[in-house]
Amino acid sequence: MAEPLVRIEHVAKKFVLHKDKSLKDRILYWGSRSKSRTEFHALDDVSLEIGLGETVGLIGHNGSGKSTLLKVVGGIVEASEGDVYRRGRVAALLELGAGFHPDLSGRENVYLNAALLGMSTAQTDAVFDEIVDFSGIGEFIDSQVKFYSSGMYVRLAFAVAVHSDPDLLLVDEVLAVGDEPFQLKCMNKIRQFQKEGRTIVLVSHSSEQVADVCTRAVVLDGGRIVHDGAVGEGIRVLRDGYERDRIAGEEHESGARDRPAVEINALTVTDAAGIPVAGRTIERGTDLSLTIHAEVLEPTEWITGITMQSVLGHAVYRLNTEGLGIELPTTPGRYDVQFHVPSTNFGINRLVISAGATDGDGAPIALLDPAGVLDFADDPFGAGVVQFAASGSVTPVTA
Repeated sequence: MAEPLVRIEHVAKKFVLHKDKSLKDRILYWGSRSKSRTEFHALDDVSLEIGLGETVGLIGHNGSGKSTLLKVVGGIVEASEGDVYRRGRVAALLELGAGFHPDLSGRENVYLNAALLGMSTAQTDAVFDEIVDFSGIGEFIDSQVKFYSSGMYVRLAFAVAVHSDPDLLLVDEVLAVGDEPFQLKCMNKIRQFQKEGRTIVLVSHSSEQVADVCTRAVVLDGGRIVHDGAVGEGIRVLRDGYERDRIAGEEHESGARDRPAVEINALTVTDAAGIPVAGRTIERGTDLSLTIHAEVLEPTEWITGITMQSVLGHAVYRLNTEGLGIELPTTPGRYDVQFHVPSTNFGINRLVISAGATDGDGAPIALLDPAGVLDFADDPFGAGVVQFAASGSVTPVTA
């Protein structure tokens, strides 16, 4: 097996947070400075190997340690514990304008950044025109960068990084600053790097972006790795974490809030024979019945429905009682609301279902997410969101 490009062994990183930032605080904590300091563990016993040619997406909610790990990999931040081994040239895009001197021109900053990335003046001369063309800076290349917009910063920094011939490219969310055409240009460049066998580590809050370009997902939660593997499964783990935090937040606030007027207790899915489909592979053309088990606790007008999403979070199908013209009872009691979806032809292997309820004005009052999953058989004819009984033919064209 080839030696990995990056090897991280039991890495931890802690930061010391100081409370005595004002004169009042210093007087308050005089003689007991230890009480004015707290430790924050951004990374905790992280071990990871990244092989040559991999595109790894680092994902997790805010504060999970993604950016800190990327900085440790890039050598920007030193780990408190553990070891990090790297091979080859590293190009990092970690913060907007990092490495740029505001009083220097764009041209001067190109040479400065290129030098920081290990390029000689002659090597930078050879690719300078390509860098300017890729960035789209044009006539502003000789202006001081302190007058640049955030988008111009990112375009120039990315252009330098990708033209430094890196073996390892580290990108931390900065592409979100650029406009849509530039983001497309960046994605095309990343795909070119993938074909060339370069290694990319990408931090992004966009599950769609991670799913589009990454071959592997690493999910961080509280400074620890909770998933390392398939991208789709990683995004599911991330979504489960969001849902866990949401439930915990609701439980924390439950004492200060009134009990909801409607609760969604469960969702069941059966086939035409009334047999539950959970744990089974659903064949193309199967009729499904989806039943929401709800309870009205107080007299209220309400609407309920279901949403089907891919494991990457893309909405595929929605259905609710209002759209079907169904009037729901407003009196307290338990009710089963059933939806019939005939001849299902979804082309996605797994759909995640959520069930929810809103009041008559559309304000959310209950949510069960996820409420279950549906596993569909592979599409034998093509790929996409839906399946068709497709066929094809070829006809000679005569003059």
